[in-house]
Amino acid sequence: MLWTRWLVLLLCWGGTGSERQADERDAVPAEVRSDSRRERSPPPVEPLDFGFVPAAVYDTHAYYEPGTIGILFHMVHAFLYMVQPNHFPKGEITSGLTNALLLQWIQYESGFLVCASFGVVFVVLTPIIATCFCMCRCCDNCGGEMHQRQRKNADCHRGFYTASTLILHDQVFLGVLIALAANYNISSQIKSTRRLINTNMRDLKTFANNTPAQIDYLTAQYTTSKNKVLSDLDNIGPLLGGRIHIQLEKSVIPSLDAALRMAGAMRETKEALENVSSSLEVLQEGVGKLQASLSGERASLSNTLSDPACTNGAVSHTCNAIRSTLFQLGINADFSKLPDVNHALANVNTVLKTDLSNIVQRGYASFNDTPRLVKEQTKNIVAVKGMLDKIGAEITGFSKMFPVEASLANFTIFLNERHKVIESYYPQMDQMDFYRWIACVAVLCMVVLVLAFNILGLLCGNCGYDKQATPTTRGCLSNTGGNLLMAGVGFSFIFACVLMAIITTLFVVGGNVEKLICEPLANRQLFKIIDTPFLVHPEKKNFLPGMLFQNPNIDLTLGSMYRECYENNGLYHALQLETMFNINSFLNRTVYNRDLAKVFESVQVDLQGVMLLEQAGRDNLINFANSGIGQIDYQAYLAEVNKGVTVIDLLSFCSDLEAQADQLPRGALENALRGHASSIRAIHRDQVVPLEQAMSTLNQSIKLLQRTSTDLPVKVTNVLSAIDAAEYLIAHNASHVVKQETKMYVQGLVGYFKQYTEWVKNSLTAEVAQCKPISNIVDSMEIVGCSFITDSVNTFWFGLGGCCILLIPSIIFSVKLAKYYRRMDTEDVFEDGQENWN
Repeated sequence: MLWTRWLVLLLCWGGTGSERQADERDAVPAEVRSDSRRERSPPPVEPLDFGFVPAAVYDTHAYYEPGTIGILFHMVHAFLYMVQPNHFPKGEITSGLTNALLLQWIQYESGFLVCASFGVVFVVLTPIIATCFCMCRCCDNCGGEMHQRQRKNADCHRGFYTASTLILHDQVFLGVLIALAANYNISSQIKSTRRLINTNMRDLKTFANNTPAQIDYLTAQYTTSKNKVLSDLDNIGPLLGGRIHIQLEKSVIPSLDAALRMAGAMRETKEALENVSSSLEVLQEGVGKLQASLSGERASLSNTLSDPACTNGAVSHTCNAIRSTLFQLGINADFSKLPDVNHALANVNTVLKTDLSNIVQRGYASFNDTPRLVKEQTKNIVAVKGMLDKIGAEITGFSKMFPVEASLANFTIFLNERHKVIESYYPQMDQMDFYRWIACVAVLCMVVLVLAFNILGLLCGNCGYDKQATPTTRGCLSNTGGNLLMAGVGFSFIFACVLMAIITTLFVVGGNVEKLICEPLANRQLFKIIDTPFLVHPEKKNFLPGMLFQNPNIDLTLGSMYRECYENNGLYHALQLETMFNINSFLNRTVYNRDLAKVFESVQVDLQGVMLLEQAGRDNLINFANSGIGQIDYQAYLAEVNKGVTVIDLLSFCSDLEAQADQLPRGALENALRGHASSIRAIHRDQVVPLEQAMSTLNQSIKLLQRTSTDLPVKVTNVLSAIDAAEYLIAHNASHVVKQETKMYVQGLVGYFKQYTEWVKNSLTAEVAQCKPISNIVDSMEIVGCSFITDSVNTFWFGLGGCCILLIPSIIFSVKLAKYYRRMDTEDVFEDGQENWN
């Protein structure tokens, strides 16, 4: 039918997968593939959020819990397993259908054949036995003689037969209850059957109504990938340019940093030269003044020591000691011979007229301008927007090629019509179920009638029984009880063959349905048989794809389809529609086609315009190297700087002078010496300390200049070489970096499309057109056919069969027991005149 075909094909538009197609690789820009040297791992693609496919909510719960009657179902299953313990005859069925292996079937059905044979024998022999029994009774045999012999244990026999009959009747009544419960269960499940039909129909309508919206949602989510691609294209400067910048800065930034440090060294050199020049001038002038001051103080101290007081024997030793140290009051360092640094300072000042720092900063700015340069050179990429819109239109147009909505609308109309037809049969089903219920009750009434006669017979017999009465004088009530028991025997013979015929028929049919259909359907062995190649049709390997797609070679089976639908996967995956139309190839060709690949291939980035260091900066570095700071005699400076300003520490000299003055007697000489010590301290404070500070500044500056000038030409040459190497890399060897980063950038764009196609595949597999209603239909049929009907029918014949089997001993015990209740025609007479009737 047409609606079936459309139901199968309704999702043909949307399949995709992760297959690696050759044309997908051809679509990648050649520039991205051309150079694979020094490949690095691409950055992870940002995951896209496609949201959730509108989910369909199905109402059918194809699960049945029988409740208390389930115990009876298990008992019947156990009995059938005893009758037929063999495994499901998969090989016998497939071979039997093709080769008619009758013997194998007979072997498998041996248990049913034995039981059925017993039933047939029972049906045939029961009327014969009943006829013979009646004829014997008419001939006063088989208990027909109306004479009861006297026995001492007659009461024991009667009690045993009574108890046995009651127990048998209880068992028979239990069988009646079992059969009645099964009969009631069938009728009570009719409403559940209607509920299952209604929910299954409603789920199929939900499936049909929800699928178009799911398809539209899948189509609409292409916009998510498209917008993300457009966003990355709009930000191609920061993204692609930033990646190129990060890769190149490993070589570029260190060279610029070295040049910037050299500019700082120039400024430090100028400051150091200025410090050396000013310090040297201060030292030369200060040392002259200090020399004059110390000479004057030395002459004055010598005059003081010429005082007649120093000739005294006790004082002369001290004066001589002081006189021997006067030569220490002199200058130690001589800065007058040190050359000035004015020439080098003038050269450095000339070098600093060119702002090298500013030139280097322009180099930084030129290199950091790579993102803008990339954006300027990729303006033609704007053509992608129109292509992406065209691709979206193609996907939408392709989804509209199949009349899915019209087909599903027709399918919904068909479901409504079928549902109405099914509902029109409900009154007939109720009527048929009523007739069935009446028939089952009528059958059970046969057993109940026998039970009624036997129970009334027991009641009347026991209530009317009199131990004192002789067999010929028994009361009317007791005799009625015996007659009722015999009536029960008669009805047992009449109904037994009818009951056994019904039981045998239901047993053979219901038992085989359970073992051949329900049980293999429950463990899914039935699907394996149906899916046997060439079983249904000798010329078709798989009947399901042959029926749906006219292609029996597709590896699609009923069992695989049921499993997929049972797990509520998509119909596209369950029916393997990708074998008919691989949408993966379509989306790969459409979403990322050759035209789009050509646009990506056209991404060209030329960084030759990037200049790290201008010629003025290069000249500036060379002039600095030739500024003359390397020709300064640093050793001469350091030699003088390392000397002290004076020959001896003046403060120590003053302390010693005061100590020696303390050894002199108090007087003018002592006071004079103390005055000289005070004058020398003033000289140290006012002249020596400033000179020491100037020497410290000169020392630091000279050492700084010495460090800077050490291999200065080599350092400048290394900086210029690093700059040249970085510029050469940018101008000539950056193509690999550009290609590599462009490849990764394009891979990121392609990754968004792959995310979309992969998401479509996963959605089609698990979320779109979830075919749970199909497996629910199969499960519902199993519940109705097996749990509702077959299990109940089998339970019915199981209970009724027990009743029928128990009627045989019941007949025997009833005949035996009736002898003790019926009024006899003759009785035993003893010679002693005493009678003991029981």
